[in-house]
Amino acid sequence: MRSTKVVLCALAAGVLLAGCGQGTSGTGAGDPAPGADQFLGADCPDPGVRPGGDKEFTYWSMWTADEPQGRVLSKAIRCFTDKTGVKVNVQWLGRDLLTQNVAPALTTGAVPDLFDQDVSQVMAAVTSAGGTQSVQDVLDIKVGEGDLKVRDVLPVSSYDFPQNKGPDGAIFEVPYLLYGTAWWYNRDVTGLVTAPRTADDLFALLDKAKATGVAAVAEDGDRPVSNASLFAQAALRYVGAGNLAKAASDKTGATWRTDDGLYQAAGFVEKLAKGGYLIPGWDSAKYPAVQQRWANGEAAYITTGGWLPSETNQYLDKKGDGRTIPYGSFQFPKPTGATHDVIERVPVGFAVSAKAKNPNAAKAFIAYVLNKDILAGMPAVAGALTPRADLAVPPSQKDIKAALSNSSTEQAIYLDGVNAIAGGRWAETVLYPLTDSLLHGNITSQEFIDQIATHQAAFYRSAG
Repeated sequence: MRSTKVVLCALAAGVLLAGCGQGTSGTGAGDPAPGADQFLGADCPDPGVRPGGDKEFTYWSMWTADEPQGRVLSKAIRCFTDKTGVKVNVQWLGRDLLTQNVAPALTTGAVPDLFDQDVSQVMAAVTSAGGTQSVQDVLDIKVGEGDLKVRDVLPVSSYDFPQNKGPDGAIFEVPYLLYGTAWWYNRDVTGLVTAPRTADDLFALLDKAKATGVAAVAEDGDRPVSNASLFAQAALRYVGAGNLAKAASDKTGATWRTDDGLYQAAGFVEKLAKGGYLIPGWDSAKYPAVQQRWANGEAAYITTGGWLPSETNQYLDKKGDGRTIPYGSFQFPKPTGATHDVIERVPVGFAVSAKAKNPNAAKAFIAYVLNKDILAGMPAVAGALTPRADLAVPPSQKDIKAALSNSSTEQAIYLDGVNAIAGGRWAETVLYPLTDSLLHGNITSQEFIDQIATHQAAFYRSAG
């Protein structure tokens, strides 16, 4: 069996790679911008408003304190307290805070004032249960840049969309990060990659990877949402943004049998399953093991959100071998017969609990984080995109940013927001088990369509 280094160099034949001779790839395009230290050491900006009455508030964060995003928010917390005197009681709880912490607290009254996560997860776990309040008023809070308010520094499209509106029609989340999805590759592994224009082009890239002895796709089978994403990416190219959610909302399930695009999308997943493209052990490893194996060069491609560079850079830093990744990415291409150019986006933002005891301070803090001098830390330290158009675009995010900025490209919420339908229960009981079975090769694309139509009709009958 060839060593990893030999395999990497063989796959990248014809491309000059520093890593082939020295075991290092040079500066990774996903590294934090040179301004990281400057940001963390810079003076605190003044807030646009000093909340009256509230002396403190509670914030439950989706990040950990030592993550780049957590470091940026830690500075924001310190600065906010220094400038306003308001104490921020923060708990760094990680990605599962909604299901493990916030949702269970809804019935106790011991809820945080402020919390954050992506908009679909907030809708599914908290808003659908009546656990959030409107943050429409935050739009009119000054951010600390003269007379500029939140609505002046955020594009309307970043917060005003159907999936970000509660039963009252008001928005329940204000974004501070904007992730896009992509197919990622490590240039030290793949060499020069021309973005595929068709699904056939994509499979040609995957076949090339297989031929060199590297797994083609690092799929994280531990996360059903990731498996479902492979289907959703193809489906959205056939049916268009918003229409996968419509199919999922059809109480009869008939749409699945009548829309040929949904069947064709299932065929894409079936081809992946039967072609031997997935990394060995993809369905048995615990997250983030497969992602880390991709970072180690064991697979050519991985499809996930724009958080990948930040997470894999942290992993490599902890390994301490000095290796970095020159990231490349491209958008999922149109399958045969598909007519829609789509990019999926994942807005991450702040929400305020319906039972918040200190909502004014929490909302003032949201506006403060959106101050240019604070939010600049996300690209500088975390290598992440923000909704503000006047902040830097990290090198690893340029292809995603271009797709998000393309006026001819349809923008869809990740999975078209189907993971928020019926409080997330539709995806958990109907979609995820079937996309798992399809990706395991246990059912055909036709069986997938038949079963999802049948199970969906039964789901809505039982839900009344």
